Amino acid sequence: ADYVKMITGAAQMDGAILVVSGADGPMPQTKEHLLLAKQVGVPNIVVFLNKEDQVDDEELLELVELEVRETLDTYEFPGDDVPIVSGSALLALESLIENPTDIPGENEWVQKILKLMEEVDTYIPTPERDTEKTFLMAIEDVFSITGRGTVATGRVERGVLKTGDTVELVGLADTKNVTVTGLEMFQKTLDETVAGDNVGVLLRGVQKDEIQRGMVIAAPGTIDPHINFEAQVYVLKKEEGGRHTPFFPGYQPQFYVRTTDVTGKIAAFTADDGSPAKMVIPGDRVKMTVNLIQPIAIEDGMRFAI
Repeated sequence: ADYVKMITGAAQMDGAILVVSGADGPMPQTKEHLLLAKQVGVPNIVVFLNKEDQVDDEELLELVELEVRETLDTYEFPGDDVPIVSGSALLALESLIENPTDIPGENEWVQKILKLMEEVDTYIPTPERDTEKTFLMAIEDVFSITGRGTVATGRVERGVLKTGDTVELVGLADTKNVTVTGLEMFQKTLDETVAGDNVGVLLRGVQKDEIQRGMVIAAPGTIDPHINFEAQVYVLKKEEGGRHTPFFPGYQPQFYVRTTDVTGKIAAFTADDGSPAKMVIPGDRVKMTVNLIQPIAIEDGMRFAI
């Protein structure tokens, strides 16, 4: 379940902070996180070496930093260029709890967290948001507000949405038209939301049990649900964190698409030369025909994971 959450969360990131213990160095899960970030296309990473207060020898911290940079290079991130900031999240938090009115920068551990955020602002560019296209948001969570209606939360993938707009709920069930009666971000009410926002959308005309994570909210008529599709895939090798064994037509894995995962049956493979392939081994690039057990909102050219 945690792996699913990581995939669906990381797939929507513009950048990430990789936290590594300064006392222990990169752990096996550190490499898993980097592999996942590379697979789903997280473009930029900043590193925070935590628990600096537990490291007595400055040279040990330098060795950990060197190991982190080598690990970044292994997963095709620019190890020499990635900013690395050391500090102690716990001591910074304790300082702020004890003295919440402190001037930023008075405590050395708080200052290190502020430096980390400066590096994030500097190194991770603000992406150009796709506001010109039709609206689409994949639903991450759903809850009810008594007396007001149902709220769907998620990150706006593209377009603009305003209060009063009519939208469609697409995927995992019959497509349904609903009306947007409110928008909220970080506990503030909005008149409109744009691509890149993490927002709550208040909907009229839908019950909580009629909407679920994995559906998309879209401008009417702009995206359709599909059960069958054809895709070009690359099967990761064992050393890339992928499979150890081949698989065959009839294989039924989980397909991770936006914020959902759906079981699908791989009906057939096609090799690069156009001939049918009887099996696929790690390292292969093939076309595959897939039959899903539930319809989901997919469109030409979009990425997914298996």
